[in-house]
Amino acid sequence: MYKDLDPLIHSQLRLAIISLLVASEKVEFTYIKEQTKAAAGNISIQLKKLQDAGYIKVEKSFKNNYPNTMLSITSKGVKAFENYVNTLKKYINPQ
Repeated sequence: MYKDLDPLIHSQLRLAIISLLVASEKVEFTYIKEQTKAAAGNISIQLKKLQDAGYIKVEKSFKNNYPNTMLSITSKGVKAFENYVNTLKKYINPQ
């Protein structure tokens, strides 16, 4: 049988975040917020889970005296996403 889908990525918001990061080298927190339409607090919680798993890198700095959070996906995160997509494909098209 197929291995289970990664529960960390399978969450709707975390999947959206990972998908956005796979498509870009680095993105600002505000971009994730705009694209997902999720609350900042909820996004922060999901980012922490992805960061703790080693799937993303979070860099905090200041831009024009305002906090700025930049996000990027790690090689571990890319691999986890690829495994997730490949497992999903097996469910869709079993051979």
